[in-house]
Amino acid sequence: MLAALCCLLAFPATAGALVRSGGAHKAAKARAWIVKGAGFGHGAGMSQYGAYGYAKHGFGYQAILAHYYTGTTIGTVPNRTVRVLLIDGSRRVKFRGAGAACGVALKATKGYVAKRKGSGVTVRTKKGRLVARCGGVMTAAGAPTVTVAGKGTYRGSLEVTPSGSGLQAVNVVGIEDYVRGVVSKESPSSWPIEALKAQAVAARSYGLSTGNRVGTFNLYDDTRSQVYAGVAAETPRTDQAVSATALQAVIYNGKVAQTFFFSTSGGHTENNELSSLGFGQPPVPYLRGVDDPYEAEAGSPYEHWKRKFSLSRMNSALGGLVRGKLKNIVVTQRGTSPRIVSANLIGTRGTTTVNGPQLKDALGLPDTWAFFKKKK
Repeated sequence: MLAALCCLLAFPATAGALVRSGGAHKAAKARAWIVKGAGFGHGAGMSQYGAYGYAKHGFGYQAILAHYYTGTTIGTVPNRTVRVLLIDGSRRVKFRGAGAACGVALKATKGYVAKRKGSGVTVRTKKGRLVARCGGVMTAAGAPTVTVAGKGTYRGSLEVTPSGSGLQAVNVVGIEDYVRGVVSKESPSSWPIEALKAQAVAARSYGLSTGNRVGTFNLYDDTRSQVYAGVAAETPRTDQAVSATALQAVIYNGKVAQTFFFSTSGGHTENNELSSLGFGQPPVPYLRGVDDPYEAEAGSPYEHWKRKFSLSRMNSALGGLVRGKLKNIVVTQRGTSPRIVSANLIGTRGTTTVNGPQLKDALGLPDTWAFFKKKK
């Protein structure tokens, strides 16, 4: 195990134990809680900074992906479209750049407005003149892109449908153009090309394996899925990574793997069922915790971190979890990495058992890899 990792491991799990008096002297009263930890994110799948480290050490994207997704291979998938939610619940959707909508030719240089009309959608000019009645779905074809006001410019087409009392806007886009709009938002375009290729394949695999299959969209355009910004995210280097890995995906047991990824592992990733990704969920064979030997060299600001809490702030943050006032935090189980699986919060009125994600969320920590200690 890496020396940096060992340093954290040497910080004992019971480091939150109360300082006891020695001899005849009374123990000094603790004044604060110190939390030392590592990593940033849910901890399962590919560490993006770890991929950077692997690439700097000369590993290709296939080897990087094989390391983080246990027992997988790289395969070729059919070309298909995905449906990405851009707007939900808006009274109107303004757009330009489309060549046609609902069977009516549009001027790509002009702006138009999709508006709700009963249970359907209409297209109007910016001055309100009716252009087309679209029924339940308005589809505007990009020429070749369409710009949605307040969101961005996208390849593919724009689909607008009634949603609640408003409208929902979805970008229907080919998987390759979708990935072009993701990679630079998830990994800096200046990173080594093999790391960007790994990100491209992971983003493609995630996009094809994830999301709602029966509703009006498959994916969100934010961190609920993965960040997608359309044309604005396209760069020469990330486009190179996408084209070099065209239609390649991570495969497990003949199916596209759900390739979760995150920022920083701290030196070791975690089993999915013990991570913040889906704590307590069934184990996924390809989302096993693995050593991350080169991440420390990649320069993540979250490789190691430290937080300080006053006693009152700690009690306030954990108030809904602690019985009485907090006296101690005793970690009772850790995962394949030192991420917290369970801990006892010892309060003045009893003990409460919590899991790692509960502690992380309550305290706003970057990761569940954390050690607690009271400071005099």
